Amino acid sequence: MNRLPLSAALMTCVLLAPMSEAADSAAAKFQAGAAMRIITPDPLLPISGGVGTPSPANGKRGELTARALVLRHGDTTVAIVGLDVLGFPMVLGDRIRKQVSQIPAQNILIGSSHTHSAPDCYAFPDGKGGHTGDLDYIDFVCRQSAEAIQEALDNLQMASIKIATDEAKGKIAYNYYAPELYDRRMSVIQAVDGGGMAIATLVNYATHPEVLGTEAGLVSPDAIGPMCDRIEAEIGGMAMFMNGAQGGMVTADNRNLDEPKGDGSAHWNDSRTWEECLRIGGTMADEAMRIVRAAPEQKSPQLFCDAIDVQIPVESQLMQMIIQGSPLGYPMNDDRSVPARINVVNLGNAQILTIPGEALPNIGFYLKRKMHGEHNLLFGLTNDAFGYILTKVDYNSFPRYEYITRTSLGEMTGEILIEKSLEFVDRCPRPKVLE
Repeated sequence: MNRLPLSAALMTCVLLAPMSEAADSAAAKFQAGAAMRIITPDPLLPISGGVGTPSPANGKRGELTARALVLRHGDTTVAIVGLDVLGFPMVLGDRIRKQVSQIPAQNILIGSSHTHSAPDCYAFPDGKGGHTGDLDYIDFVCRQSAEAIQEALDNLQMASIKIATDEAKGKIAYNYYAPELYDRRMSVIQAVDGGGMAIATLVNYATHPEVLGTEAGLVSPDAIGPMCDRIEAEIGGMAMFMNGAQGGMVTADNRNLDEPKGDGSAHWNDSRTWEECLRIGGTMADEAMRIVRAAPEQKSPQLFCDAIDVQIPVESQLMQMIIQGSPLGYPMNDDRSVPARINVVNLGNAQILTIPGEALPNIGFYLKRKMHGEHNLLFGLTNDAFGYILTKVDYNSFPRYEYITRTSLGEMTGEILIEKSLEFVDRCPRPKVLE
């Protein structure tokens, strides 16, 4: 057997060791990539604000988009996808996941902005044996979303993360049922390259993007489009939005406060114009950039992701009709329960918990208070969109809650979500505290 002289062998070890360490170091570096696809239907399709007959579309303002942010650290890769649609069921999310083989399916989080100015992606039964969805369009959204994830993967580059949370100032949102009962906190995650330039800016805030509403007859991302446009024009990169606990009924503050309705309801006439979308979206963008501007860069943030499926009983006759009558093939167990996926993601000093629907603000406040990050983010309407999520004490308790009770899975939905989510959070590793 030929052997290297001792001096040559030592030299080889010296040369290989730094190379090996460099390779290990590179593999452990944090990476981020982003990409976007337009999902505006052409020709335009009717727009949906919920169960019922969609409204005809006579124009558009802005573009509906699928936006993907992919994060990688070591062996862990996570994709976060934001769609400009009313809601996106898990059965459709799984179609997307099957098209992206390089990321574990449970590590792909897909959420909707909840704009009320986009085509129906639930394929709601119409009560006449048909439905209100366009299946070709739904397939198109799935393909475009998968393409965005794949391009974001291809765009991965060395990055750092900035994360910050603060109260968002300005006339952005309010609670239609109880004006002051909403979460004013906005959290921002920003991936930046080696030169400090933005790769992506993710804004997490709880609101219904329904400035225009279905009555306007416009296909639109609503205020979320102008928010993203403003951030991208000011600091570059891709901007995206993930909703929060905005159920019952946290909505865009497009009230004309000098025009009360005069019916004793303590409500005002609304401004349902594109100009108001520009105002609210611009305010959100300015606040997001202010909040994240001074946040410290986390050079090699930890990244953790896990998921569980929770079984939730379906008591609502309306929700049973939707699940059983839609052509999308929603899964339902023999005991009339449905599976709902919940993710926990730790990113640097932040913790993210997903909610498969529209949780009321009190649920959101409680979950954030019990989570373990320096920054606690809730991604509402993510991995599924099973209507409103109430606690049992709120369920069918007030006339005002009649609609959100009827469009909730059942009385125990909120209790199950809280219990299972916090058990899961406590089992997961804790985010690293930033020193």
